Amino acid sequence: MDMLMKVLGILLFVVGLLFSIAWHELGHLSTAKLFGIRVPQYMVGFGRTVWSTRRGDTEYGLKAIPLGGYIRMIGMFPPGADGRITQRSSSPWRTMIEDARSASYEELQPGDEDRLFYTRKPWKRVIVMFAGPGMNLILSIGLFFTLFMGIGVQQAVPTVQEVSECVVPVGTKTDTCAPDAPKSPANLAGLRAGDTVLAFGGVPIRDYAQLQGLIRDSAGKNVAIEVRHKDNGGTAVLNADIKSNTLQALDADGNAIKGRTVTAGFLGITPLQGVHHMSFGESADRMATAARDSVTSLTKLPGKIPGLWHAVVDGAPRDSDSPIGMVGAARLGGDVFAMDLPATQQLSFFVGLLAGINMMLFLFNMLPLLPLDGGHIAGALWESLRRGFAKLLRRPDPGPFDVARLMPLAYVVAGIFICFTGLVMAADIVNPVRLN
Repeated sequence: MDMLMKVLGILLFVVGLLFSIAWHELGHLSTAKLFGIRVPQYMVGFGRTVWSTRRGDTEYGLKAIPLGGYIRMIGMFPPGADGRITQRSSSPWRTMIEDARSASYEELQPGDEDRLFYTRKPWKRVIVMFAGPGMNLILSIGLFFTLFMGIGVQQAVPTVQEVSECVVPVGTKTDTCAPDAPKSPANLAGLRAGDTVLAFGGVPIRDYAQLQGLIRDSAGKNVAIEVRHKDNGGTAVLNADIKSNTLQALDADGNAIKGRTVTAGFLGITPLQGVHHMSFGESADRMATAARDSVTSLTKLPGKIPGLWHAVVDGAPRDSDSPIGMVGAARLGGDVFAMDLPATQQLSFFVGLLAGINMMLFLFNMLPLLPLDGGHIAGALWESLRRGFAKLLRRPDPGPFDVARLMPLAYVVAGIFICFTGLVMAADIVNPVRLN
């Protein structure tokens, strides 16, 4: 049964990934057709064509490897300097440029002269190239709001799940208290499992994050804690002497900072985990945090390469924030579906995973590097700027910017991406990230 659920989780992830890719390419397709650019192909996947059909002048299809997709637009690059579509040279760099130029005109038909991509105004080309990543951004936002407001998220609530018997510094591995260990303030005050904290030091409590901050700031103080008992629903005010203790350091978002501790106030309670349906404002804040974390993760990718290499070659443990690829993400999806968890938690993880992937697809594709969408956007913006300056200075129109001249650099960038993707895939297979 576990294996069946694992396979189901992997299949659901693959379907979600294929939809994300198709959604991305739909953005390019719809805006290209809107601006009269001919699109011979719309494909989801790479490799051998599994299925295809033709509608109008576009072939729609699925390919065997579900790791990407593409649309083919004619005339992606302007003609060469001599005005011809193709030209050859003994230089390998020039050959790369002209091969790319030639490929963009392969399916040129009579009447297509005014349906070429490069002939559209720069702002139209920016819209066409942004529409793909933009669709990923829209899907990511929709999934995040569905998760935060609809399904809800698991988070600590100000209800006591467990009371610590004694004061134990963070990282101490013990199930029993030492004879000389002081009792925890919660134990001495009479807090019990199931009690809900209503106020701390006269401050009404909204959530556990607020309560945690107040506890940490109250070291050495005697604090009145208003609680509601689970058994009879009655309320009571308990007094606790908050002790200092060595605790895990937290960042501004309440996440643990790896390898850092602080001395702060300690009460000695473990909070209950509950489902919280966020408001629109809370959801927007959480989504902004997710976007910020995604940007940070993207900037840190080069620094993760040594760790990935050692994970593959030496079997070194993968860090919790180690990059994972589509293979690793599918594996995590399968692991979650195989776990003995409520269906809502499995769905929550799945939706959050797809939302995060679409956010990363948006950010990654917006990098101003060819062959990514951001590279074409940068080329169109540079052309617009160059033509604007020429007009302002009353100089001749410099014409379209020849993005094809950057194709040698694009091949280098693509090679780096392919090598990195292969390294991540190898790590996901031989030394995968595991859920705790």
